[in-house]
Amino acid sequence: MTAEIFKYLVVGAYALLVYWLSWLGMRRTRSVEGFAIGNKDMSPYIVGITLAASISSTATFVINPGFVYTHGLSAYLHYGVAGSLGILTAFLVLTRGFLRLGESGAAVTIPQWIFYRYNHRGFSLFFAFINLLSITFVVLILVGCSLLVTGLFPIEQKTALVVVLVFVFSYVLMGGTYAHAYTNSLQGIMMMLVTAVLFVQGWKYFNGDFFGALRSIGEEYASAYNADSNLYSDFFSVFLSGFVITFALMLQPHILTKVLYLRSERDINKFIGTTVVVGSLFMLMLMIGFYARLSGLEVDAQDTVVREYLLQEFGSSVWGEYVLVFIFITLLAAGMSTLDGILVSLSAMVVNDIVQPLAGDRVDGLLLSRWVLVGVGVVGVVLAWNPPSLIGLFAQKGVYGLAAASLVPVLFGVLVRRHIPLWVVMGSAAIGLLLHLWFNLFGGVENPAVSATYAIFASLAFGLFGLAVTRNAMPAQQS
Repeated sequence: MTAEIFKYLVVGAYALLVYWLSWLGMRRTRSVEGFAIGNKDMSPYIVGITLAASISSTATFVINPGFVYTHGLSAYLHYGVAGSLGILTAFLVLTRGFLRLGESGAAVTIPQWIFYRYNHRGFSLFFAFINLLSITFVVLILVGCSLLVTGLFPIEQKTALVVVLVFVFSYVLMGGTYAHAYTNSLQGIMMMLVTAVLFVQGWKYFNGDFFGALRSIGEEYASAYNADSNLYSDFFSVFLSGFVITFALMLQPHILTKVLYLRSERDINKFIGTTVVVGSLFMLMLMIGFYARLSGLEVDAQDTVVREYLLQEFGSSVWGEYVLVFIFITLLAAGMSTLDGILVSLSAMVVNDIVQPLAGDRVDGLLLSRWVLVGVGVVGVVLAWNPPSLIGLFAQKGVYGLAAASLVPVLFGVLVRRHIPLWVVMGSAAIGLLLHLWFNLFGGVENPAVSATYAIFASLAFGLFGLAVTRNAMPAQQS
């Protein structure tokens, strides 16, 4: 069997398997709640793998290794070390309280959770609209996946963009959360295998001396704080902002709402353990940035580093072409595993938190959720048609703004048991979003993680001040 025939057979088998899993999901989806968070009958291990795959998407597997390729050790520490600690801390701090409050109000989205916690429809509508910033990450994933498809098949990137969109949207339209969870479990297992293979395969480029190999590129490249980098040059930009923004990113709707899939608090430890172990393995994909640089690979566009490295390493031999097919499909799966989660969350959020509060029960929620998916897809393709040169930074501008706005309302909502005045959390959310955008777009802060962290600190300061001055003004919240 030739490598070309093998490629089409494997891709076809993967697509059929995904559609079969989606069909199983469709049979179990009977309401908009089931479409959004399932029926609370999934194993915590499945939910953990689903979440790890959602967190470690095209950004980790395709885009972020390009930052490591360009900026060196400082970028790896920012995404791989500080980011991992932020993820772990967020789940240890937030999971139990978020699940408890989410179950008490039967929430299926973050804005709905906000409504049940703060009892104000206007604030939940505000959150629903700013959660639409997640569309920037949809664009990142579509662009990343289209780059991979062009490495696998001889087609143009715009054609690949449409192919990826149609495939992912079709299987998510069928099964919602069950399709997302079932397919993510398959994709997560594939991602673990490929990550281990690529990590071991490229280790040869260090020649037994990790830091010595990096110093051969440059002293600053091997430094924890790269003075030559416009993004990762000091403790704040490498470690502090990496930790803070990743902690806040766990409040994204397609991530934190995974907690609501769990049956009860008894499943939390299994869920967190699975997520941390699998997610830590996925972070090893960032090493591709080092391998590509040490191998002498030169690329015109940072976002294409992973694609070009894989073609260089595996495209020159017969056996390598067979391996390359499986690797590219797995990297595509990494993107789709996050894209489908965002799509499910966005569609459920638009229906539950924008349309139904404004239109009442005059709409079919499940049907509308599926139509919203189509609308999100059209917007995503329009924005991805002519993407910016660094798609990673483009996505961070939007998603980090959402994270900065979300941190205080969700963090305080989980940890502070008493009543919190609306002006405290609404003011904090507005400060987080607006300051991030101002610093990044007009204030000369090039790293979106740094601008978002400045904004989060200001938002926290405002929130803590508000809690202090209202400490004795309101009765305790009934738990």
